[in-house]
Amino acid sequence: MDSSELYHVKQQFILGAYKSLADLALPDPSSPDYNPTLLYKCRAYIALDKPHDALELVPDDTDDVSLKAVSALARYVGAADAAAKDASLEELRDLCVEIEGDDIEADEKQKGVVRVLAGTAFAVAGEVEEALETLGVGANVDNLEAVAICVQIYLSISRPDLARKEFERAKRWAEDDVLVQLIEASIGLVTGRDGYADCNSFYTEQLGNPSLSSPHLLTARGVTRLLRGEVPAAQSDFEEAVAQQGGAADAETLAAMAVTAGLGAAKPAEAEQLWR
Repeated sequence: MDSSELYHVKQQFILGAYKSLADLALPDPSSPDYNPTLLYKCRAYIALDKPHDALELVPDDTDDVSLKAVSALARYVGAADAAAKDASLEELRDLCVEIEGDDIEADEKQKGVVRVLAGTAFAVAGEVEEALETLGVGANVDNLEAVAICVQIYLSISRPDLARKEFERAKRWAEDDVLVQLIEASIGLVTGRDGYADCNSFYTEQLGNPSLSSPHLLTARGVTRLLRGEVPAAQSDFEEAVAQQGGAADAETLAAMAVTAGLGAAKPAEAEQLWR
């Protein structure tokens, strides 16, 4: 069972509080929480498009396959050319083969992390079938994060029916935690189920946590509000998300703001200005 500190770190990552994790001090290297926390911190840097910061945290001589995988993902994200990206993908493929061996010194959690990180890279690279196979689509019984990525892949290719099927299958064994609720909210946001009420309630509940600072959730709630016709409220969420990002909006927030500008009292010219 995870310690309370590691549980909090995990929840922060799941809910997109990447900056908070990037700023987090690591526990003592002798602590059993050290490597798992280091992984989340590295992944937060990657999510913030700072892969080189992630690479600086991982020792070059590490034997931990999960740390090797996060390094490979960071190299993929930060690669300057196609050859470097391909090399990183091959490294992740090799790690996926390695963890299936009998002599590998890794527990199931570490193996699960390798699959999640490799599947993430394959999905970003457009290798959808390879990503789903790596993540164990349709067969997962212990890796809820892998299920979450499978759901996102299906939603990205306009197959909410398969996303829902994967989610319903996971509900048979998964505990009712925040990630389960986040998966359901993501499906609701895409499908518009119940007039977006469920996903809007979930985002609002999580944002009510005073210890959470997540521009990602603010943008998600803003999109939900936009789809419900609540344009001023949506714009307020997007503006707060930008403020939490230090004034520099990420791609998803910027896109949502452009749509909002075109729909609201602002003129289309303002929407066009946001893209410049």
